[in-house]
Amino acid sequence: MIRVAAYLPDGRPGPGRLAEVELEATVTGPAELTLPHLTVRDERGGDLLDPADTLVQPPAAGGGPLAGAQADGRARAFGITNAAYHARRALDFAARLLDRPLPHLLVRIGMHDAPKRWGGGHYRLPGAAMPAEPYDVSPTGEVHLGGGRTFVHSPDGCDARYFHAPAHNASIVYHEVGHHICRHTADFRVNSSRPRGEQHNGKVALDEGTADFLAAVLLGTPDIYGWHRGHIPQWDPRRRRLDPRWTMAYLRPGNGGQAHANGTIWASALWSARERVLAEGGGPDDFGRMLLGGLSRLGACEGPVSEERDRRNRFSELLRELAAADPALAPAVLAAMADHGIFPEGRNAHLRERMRAGSNAAVVT
Repeated sequence: MIRVAAYLPDGRPGPGRLAEVELEATVTGPAELTLPHLTVRDERGGDLLDPADTLVQPPAAGGGPLAGAQADGRARAFGITNAAYHARRALDFAARLLDRPLPHLLVRIGMHDAPKRWGGGHYRLPGAAMPAEPYDVSPTGEVHLGGGRTFVHSPDGCDARYFHAPAHNASIVYHEVGHHICRHTADFRVNSSRPRGEQHNGKVALDEGTADFLAAVLLGTPDIYGWHRGHIPQWDPRRRRLDPRWTMAYLRPGNGGQAHANGTIWASALWSARERVLAEGGGPDDFGRMLLGGLSRLGACEGPVSEERDRRNRFSELLRELAAADPALAPAVLAAMADHGIFPEGRNAHLRERMRAGSNAAVVT
């Protein structure tokens, strides 16, 4: 066990509460931690982790290009330990509810910072990808986090700026690990049937929405991106807040960047279903276990690949698998989903038209 620094979720907009935590981890490189089923590495080089010295490094306001070399080094070291803490927590959450560990995950920090800085994150498998990856991608999946590009408000509430390094932001880490959970349960792109080096890296709405929901559960708040998107109104879909009642009336047909927007509908419905289960006396893990069971059931079906790709993209299909995963919770979950226009039958477009026919598409908060 080693002692490191990390932000702990506190349910408020911001990175969380700074604390020291213990990790079952080993320093396996100058900028690398290895944990069970997880490796976290800063790919930009430098001696950031020294086992002979303290691994409890301060966040240093995110470091960044305007900070001195020492402050930036400390911020990068903190990014490694913070990302490791949150990735480990998400993997443990899934393993507990699935009763099995997920395949190994590699988290790379500081990716895609040339020719310009990148402040985002993505989940990658070996295959077609944009942007191009500079390393061979692990067949079991990788999370890539940029080195940061913009500034946000400091978490202490003052006017100071904080460099938004994705490794400092638990919501981004949780969301990307959520894609790893989806890949090894629902497998929305049916990658298990593709050649090892020809995996599909595109994400469907159910993948994006499930990843957002898992982030909300682990953060303890439906306002998962409230820190770095705090300037966006809460009712704006770009905020991707889960507690407005986003319905199928808002579904945007077609591809081309709609997966996040459409995924917010699914994430909002999942949040409503979990709240309904809790209100009716269910335990904190009951709906999570039902969801992961449903995801696994969806991914276990063996039909023609083209048919499976289509089927696994339907909200109704995943809802049916959720209901089958826990029949005792099914009535509450089906009722909550119906409020969002999601029913256990019908294609996505049919659900959209059904909701629009009986709704003025107003968001209920």
